[in-house]
Amino acid sequence: MIIRPRRLRRTPAIRDMVRETTLSTKDLIMPLFVRHGRGEREPISSMPGQYRFSPDIVIREAEETWSMGIPAVILFGIPEKKDPVGSSAYDDGGVVQRAISAIKDKLPDMTVMTDVCLCEYTDHGHCGVIRDGAVDNDATIALLARQALSHAKAGADFVAPSDMMDGRVAAIRELLDEAGFQDTGILSYAVKYASAFFGPFREAAESAPQFGDRSGYQMDPANANEAIKEAILDMEEGADMIMVKPALPYLDIIRRVREECLLPLVAYNVSGEYAMIKAADQNGWMDGKRAMMEALTCIKRAGADLIITYFAKEAAAILK
Repeated sequence: MIIRPRRLRRTPAIRDMVRETTLSTKDLIMPLFVRHGRGEREPISSMPGQYRFSPDIVIREAEETWSMGIPAVILFGIPEKKDPVGSSAYDDGGVVQRAISAIKDKLPDMTVMTDVCLCEYTDHGHCGVIRDGAVDNDATIALLARQALSHAKAGADFVAPSDMMDGRVAAIRELLDEAGFQDTGILSYAVKYASAFFGPFREAAESAPQFGDRSGYQMDPANANEAIKEAILDMEEGADMIMVKPALPYLDIIRRVREECLLPLVAYNVSGEYAMIKAADQNGWMDGKRAMMEALTCIKRAGADLIITYFAKEAAAILK
């Protein structure tokens, strides 16, 4: 007797009935870059279809995102001025803070998340305060907590520390609670690797390090057990959601963290993953839409509950 699994693949209707992994617009989070100015919609050359928006224009982008059934955005800021301690990051009148307020005023039901890190705001491009040629962990987490509080005051639903400093989740949680923002959630970039796949983002956010690299605080791509340690530590410190970044080269890590983590798990389909598919599509090397949907489905299949992706609107147009 021949066993025939192909019977369950015979027609589109049958394949839909037995599909094990389902992708929805509700699984998607759209990243948005915010810069100073008015009427600005500046293209990002290494990320076709992505832009830096001024706060007045980012509202329109958020409205379109919401209208497509995508429930959340995550904001990244490009300040007007940078300095050694990233002071624009925790300025209550900063560009991200103004964008948060504007979006929440217009779309009160949309979930607004914010990246909490100093790399976009420092003149040296590192994720914290530099002392003796290295990032000072403890001096940095005090500033990250101030940045998170500033975002919470502006109306952010979740703050998302991406710096990979030790103890920053606990410091942020403590300051938020002391200030009366017990309901503001923390989405922790708990498992963030020192990855080459971040390259286009650094152009988009103008955040490339001016010296050295980030291997001293972001994770070694060769390590897997360490990912579980990092996730558990951030859960114990009070994170409400856990993130793995990047996604596609680290599907095994997503699966392992999923098995250990009872919190919602977010995966970041990062700029380099987006740029590769876009470049291959533009050159006719593969079907970009199919590759996009396959990639997002595989991230979900690996165990992610939510996916931050620059493909969010394109995918939503197919999923609706």
